Amino acid sequence: MKTSAMAAAAVSVCVVLTAGACGPDKAKGEAGAKPSQSSASASAPVQTPTATPSASADAGKPSAASTGSQPAPATKERAIARYEQYLHALGREDLATVCEVAGPGAKKAEEKGFGPCTSTYVLVFQMISPEQKTALRTATVDPDRVVVRGPERVEMPLEAVRSSATFTEEDLGSYTLEYLKNDYYITDGK
Repeated sequence: MKTSAMAAAAVSVCVVLTAGACGPDKAKGEAGAKPSQSSASASAPVQTPTATPSASADAGKPSAASTGSQPAPATKERAIARYEQYLHALGREDLATVCEVAGPGAKKAEEKGFGPCTSTYVLVFQMISPEQKTALRTATVDPDRVVVRGPERVEMPLEAVRSSATFTEEDLGSYTLEYLKNDYYITDGK
């Protein structure tokens, strides 16, 4: 199996696994990356000893998480901001943020017998090329290519990701975000 195919499979598995280890119930107080379209409150970064994330570079930047007890808006723009937060965290190897945003999808994978998000994404990080990681740190999403499937369900096709590197379905894939517990979370990956 090609490395890119393995990476895509691992990313999809990790998205499903993340929910069990870092679901929306555990979102409070976890680190968050600053998406390009969000201006929410700051939160303290969470250090995870099993990975070598570079989260310290973003310490003190505002999080994309909802502020206090106020829910994030259930809008297409917020879903895009959350997905960009995930992409940037993936590029930085920010395990806490990746597992927080992809939590519900990861729970599904864990229920199918895969490991927890925190151990699975460490492997995923190793499968992403340095060029792709750099590109993911500044990747954006083209709103015209995002598909709204209902008031609380948004699909992010691979074609919507804009970056300086090329990604295939095997490398990155397409994802579904759903509005759960006052914010958007990745619930499914292809």
